[in-house]
Amino acid sequence: MDLAAIQRSLASAGVDGWLLCDFHHRDLMAYRILGLDTAGMTTRRWFYFVPAEGQPVKLSHKVEPRKLDPLPGTQEFFLAWREMHEKLRAALGSPKRIAMQYSPMNAIPYVAVVDAGTIELVRSFGHEVVSSAGLVQEFEAVMDEEAYRSHVEAGEIVQRIKDEAFALMDDALRRGKAVTEFGIKEHIVERFREEGLTNDGESPIVGFNDHPADPHFEPTRENAYTLRSGDTILVDLWARKDDPRGVYYDITWCGFAGKNPPAEYARIFAVVRDARDAALEFVRRRFAAGSPVHGWEVDDACREVVVAAGHGNEFIHRTGHSIGVRVHGNGVNMDNLETRDERLLVPGICFSIEPGIYLAGRMAVRSEIDVFVTPAGKIEVAGATQRDLILVG
Repeated sequence: MDLAAIQRSLASAGVDGWLLCDFHHRDLMAYRILGLDTAGMTTRRWFYFVPAEGQPVKLSHKVEPRKLDPLPGTQEFFLAWREMHEKLRAALGSPKRIAMQYSPMNAIPYVAVVDAGTIELVRSFGHEVVSSAGLVQEFEAVMDEEAYRSHVEAGEIVQRIKDEAFALMDDALRRGKAVTEFGIKEHIVERFREEGLTNDGESPIVGFNDHPADPHFEPTRENAYTLRSGDTILVDLWARKDDPRGVYYDITWCGFAGKNPPAEYARIFAVVRDARDAALEFVRRRFAAGSPVHGWEVDDACREVVVAAGHGNEFIHRTGHSIGVRVHGNGVNMDNLETRDERLLVPGICFSIEPGIYLAGRMAVRSEIDVFVTPAGKIEVAGATQRDLILVG
């Protein structure tokens, strides 16, 4: 934990302190931000208050007194709940603005992990509780160059495995061999393992025809379609290097089994591609001008293209998500649909842009790229970007 950096950020944000707390590993963000080990028992509450100035205060239960030993600051202990209330009140001091893992109206559920009762307790002491969403992004989602290199290196392998998956489908059609969504998915997962990547047990999405109209369709042996000539194809795969600091790479590409895709399929692919590009250009233009850009604005820039094409009601998810050591990270999302993410895009963050059009019961298109904002504010996209449908068979 970089105490000086946290205190600089608190002062910059006009916040008087940051209260991090946990019970039963409910807030793993707090452990990562503070550099605490999650191993071992955590059966009692703990609190760690970082003021904008001065020494932090650690408050631990007497049954688990060593939980916060690695952290700087003065140590206090409690046993009974009344004692906990008294010592927490004393640790926080006079009324002030305190950041917690809380989001007003649950607007950003990724950071809304502190229970309502704890928020009520802190407010009962006279404090104003504000969201730590921006702080969480800074200390949880902002990457250094080493982390970004792991993203790029994973991406080189993921792109290659994606190409192999489409080549496998092409070969099967040419040879008249049966290949299923499940078989392609299993091939991808096995190749991840062989290449030293992990997807943390989540299933890649391989879907033909109507299946990917469910954005989170998961192929199984029982539900899988066999690839036929004339099928539409969507492949969404994500993985990271299998080490604790490995950062995910997450892409979606679309194809068609044949030489002449249906006009409607080709058209919605073009709409999705253009919407993706419009969002990326919006981010690049804003950063080049030195203007702030919020997550919700990127969603609007992307969604505007889909709406103009008449498919607004069929773009049923946000434009993109934060990417980190978890495929859905805790930084800013490109979202003004499911939530209104008012966090800023800042140097060091990585996120997806992935518009989609989902024609229920028929077909779907999604095109996904990963965007990184360099420390200098340059916008980078690692790996190939799909311009045209992949034709197989």
